[in-house]
Amino acid sequence: MADDPQRNFRSAYYEKVGFRGVEEKKSLEILLKDNPLDLEKLSTFSQRFPLPSMYRVHVWKVLLGVLPPHSDSHTLVGSYRKEQYQDIMEALEVMRFIKSSSPSTHVYLRMFQLESQMLPRCSEISPPDKEHEDFLSISQAMEEIVEDPVDCYWLIKSFVSQFHTKFGDSVPHLPKSLEHYLSQEESGLLSHLKTSGALAQLPYNLWFKRCFAGCLPESSLQRLDVFSRVWDKVISGSCKILVFVALEILLSYKIMLLGMNRPEGIVKFLCNIPQENTDAIVTKAIDLWHKYCGTPIHAM
Repeated sequence: MADDPQRNFRSAYYEKVGFRGVEEKKSLEILLKDNPLDLEKLSTFSQRFPLPSMYRVHVWKVLLGVLPPHSDSHTLVGSYRKEQYQDIMEALEVMRFIKSSSPSTHVYLRMFQLESQMLPRCSEISPPDKEHEDFLSISQAMEEIVEDPVDCYWLIKSFVSQFHTKFGDSVPHLPKSLEHYLSQEESGLLSHLKTSGALAQLPYNLWFKRCFAGCLPESSLQRLDVFSRVWDKVISGSCKILVFVALEILLSYKIMLLGMNRPEGIVKFLCNIPQENTDAIVTKAIDLWHKYCGTPIHAM
């Protein structure tokens, strides 16, 4: 599809006067009127544009299968989800796996374990350990985005399940992809990370298995939906966006990293990056992702 000069002019004008995304928002509203919803078009839209915050949770629920494509079934399916959520909660309370003082992220974990038939025996109940850190971090991040606990649980469950099913085989290869793109963008920094021994110790689990949950500062969740923009891309079908967020973090702090020679210092810094630069990092990461992976064409 050729670019429309008139559309580009209007988009530039809207952005200049403070209405960035006006046309994109209208396009999404048109897509959301389809019945059934076209999952491919919704995915393509989410790949190409940031989702407006007012529609983000709804689109995520549809793309993750929490709600079906048929819009006229959403109310009924939503009521079933709520009933099932309450039934699972009551079962866990009766079995004494959770209580009123249990942190919500621990409750979500036990619910997920019960539904996945991975609940430990009562005699073996202990607080979640390192094995569960990925799930708990994703749960905590989702809580920052989604207010309703019922929606939050189903999104956590579906996000984790889909990520493992769709990208489980790809995640182990993401560090090599990062190394490749870093060699394209900043070979000197790559050489430094190799020489210092830091390359093999970078926080890949934090970046790739947790999709940056617990890494990007929480304040960025509330500021322009920055963190959510990364998950828009993951949920709509691209785990490779994670590589480019990691790449942009390395590029953004290149000078600081080049001044560090101890791998543990580099890793500690990368696990706790300053929050003032997060918006720019994610924006540039998405630009890099489009640069190397292309921009999906959004067809109405």
